[in-house]
Amino acid sequence: MVITDHKVYEELISSNDNKIVLLVMDGLGGLPMKPNGLTELESAYTPNLDRLAREGSSGRSIPVRPGVTPGSGPAHLSLFSYDPVRYEIGRGVLEALGIGFELGPNDMAARGNFATADENGLITDRRAGRISTKECVRLTAKLQANTSLAEDGVEVIVKPVKEHRFVVVFRGEGLGGELTETDPLVTGKPPLPVEDLSGTPEGQRTAQLINKWVAQARKVLADEPRANSLNLRGIAKDPGLPQFPKTYRLRSAAIAVYPMYKGVARLVGMEVIQFEGDRPHHEIEALKKVWEDYDFFFVHIKKTDSYGEDGNFEAKVHEIEAVDAVIPDILALNPSVLIVTGDHSTPAKMRSHSYHPVPTLFWGPDVMQDGVATFGERASERGAMSVFHATEIIPWALGYAGRLKKFGA
Repeated sequence: MVITDHKVYEELISSNDNKIVLLVMDGLGGLPMKPNGLTELESAYTPNLDRLAREGSSGRSIPVRPGVTPGSGPAHLSLFSYDPVRYEIGRGVLEALGIGFELGPNDMAARGNFATADENGLITDRRAGRISTKECVRLTAKLQANTSLAEDGVEVIVKPVKEHRFVVVFRGEGLGGELTETDPLVTGKPPLPVEDLSGTPEGQRTAQLINKWVAQARKVLADEPRANSLNLRGIAKDPGLPQFPKTYRLRSAAIAVYPMYKGVARLVGMEVIQFEGDRPHHEIEALKKVWEDYDFFFVHIKKTDSYGEDGNFEAKVHEIEAVDAVIPDILALNPSVLIVTGDHSTPAKMRSHSYHPVPTLFWGPDVMQDGVATFGERASERGAMSVFHATEIIPWALGYAGRLKKFGA
């Protein structure tokens, strides 16, 4: 399995006017709900995606390593050609950057999930019924006003993100370590304590302080009807990554609705485009408006993943069909390369991210047809790309866009 070597490509990059679109349906891959059935993608009516498959090359991509289930952050880094095993990023950093929060060198950021717990403290809903963003704003203000680590020399900043998600930033000298998450990832179990795996004094102190704040926060939320608890995930500092636009000499734009995906784009140096609306056609309208200003466009669709996590097979099918409907609008812009993929699989059958390879297709004037007739899991595996690592997507796109010089004499 090939893992992309940035240094090789930096030396081969050449500029031209060709444009690349990376269309990501989050959690795209799926599974049949019953033996010999169809997946969500295979069930959807997708005449435009099928056309792209017929006219291009298909395969299935592996985000991390075979058999490994990825989180959203690592999966997107892989799509942008960063090996997620080498570049480990805490989800808190991505959430903070996603809402435009500037992280400093003394900041530890965590992604928070409001949750519902029973009278014994066992988690009954990890997302508090996906409360509204308005409710999230109220709850984060409540936490900001009623929790503190000031006596320990640490400032705590709590910010709303979207629905049940929020960001908490711990700011102070001497914070660090390799910290675990509090989310047990299943219902019917109590939250976990934050632990430090680094064994360093700063890591142990940071874990103790965060546990102290979490205990305060749960007391503050105890009287809430749904969001009466919380969990923290991805507690980390900004690691400072090589910047995507500089590495590949691509003016790069990100078009996404959810803050976390704006965050991962900002982390690698992409410019986040602001727009109104949250449906696929709103995102493509935003794409049209900035088409002349950039070379590379990351377009992210979230609800395919959300419906998979909810176990809602039919809703995921309909969301895929909504994306299919905007494909002609993308093609009308005349991209040199269009890639359609997901960051990982989220089968409705499993109600969670999974390790299954992700259907991926490449389309463009210089992409050879491989005889695949439809866009789906089983069809994609028969394509010319076969099964490959997701970090190869950008290099292949650069080649198809004529942006790589010859290697050697």
